[in-house]
Amino acid sequence: MTAVPEATELDGSGRAAQPRQLIVTVYGLYSRTEGGWLSVASLIDLLAAVGVDEPAVRSSISRLKRRGILEAVRRGATAGYELSDDAREILREGDERIFRRGRATPADGWLLAVFSVPETERHKRHLLRTQLARMGFGTAASGVWIAPAHLHAATEEALTRLGLAGYADLFRADHLAFGDVRAKVRDWWDLDRLDDLYTTFLDEHGPALRRGSVTEEQAFADYVRVLTGWRRMPYLDPGLPAEFLPRDWSGIRAADLFFELHAQLENPARAFVAKSINFG
Repeated sequence: MTAVPEATELDGSGRAAQPRQLIVTVYGLYSRTEGGWLSVASLIDLLAAVGVDEPAVRSSISRLKRRGILEAVRRGATAGYELSDDAREILREGDERIFRRGRATPADGWLLAVFSVPETERHKRHLLRTQLARMGFGTAASGVWIAPAHLHAATEEALTRLGLAGYADLFRADHLAFGDVRAKVRDWWDLDRLDDLYTTFLDEHGPALRRGSVTEEQAFADYVRVLTGWRRMPYLDPGLPAEFLPRDWSGIRAADLFFELHAQLENPARAFVAKSINFG
């Protein structure tokens, strides 16, 4: 994984969760206490609970291996895969986003990423734009990207890791004059698209909250699906201040749903995995 990993694997982007995205969720939740390793047999059993059959699991594992997200490692006679170093680092950063409840406030200010890349290195320009978009930056002007200020450390770390630090400068900024920030936020980010995604999330995962009592296996399946669906959202919406968002913003209701399901499902899901998993 020498460049920005494909968002559809590591941040859950895309309308419908693919088997490879569900596999990454399972690794992120349950493998890191074992050095990022899971046996193939455990993966097949766990994904079966989410409705993914064995051929789809094996095909998805192969794709994740080709992309440098998983590495084949045997433990004795047991075949398995572990997360690559880069994948573990990206998932660690993702934890901070996925489980961060608060939003920025207007008083926090903004982070500006200003970059200039020579035409002879246009691939670096594409990589830089891809990374900033993946982290939830909006576009304020050509070569000027903007995000809530709390993303400064994660942005610095990511650009350094990808060898892009020499092409950009990061600034803390305040909006001082000219124009309404609420209107500008709508220009900088595609809020209509975000609203559609949040509404889809509510429609897809709201029924899990209304199911009431479920088995540990069903709790696991629901938890993997809801976390896979949620993983993309903190990257597309970087915690924009509520004061600059439309009234009754669907993202706030979606966050309420996610954290309620997280509190309800996490422990029974982990209990199911403890009974099912084989670390070899």
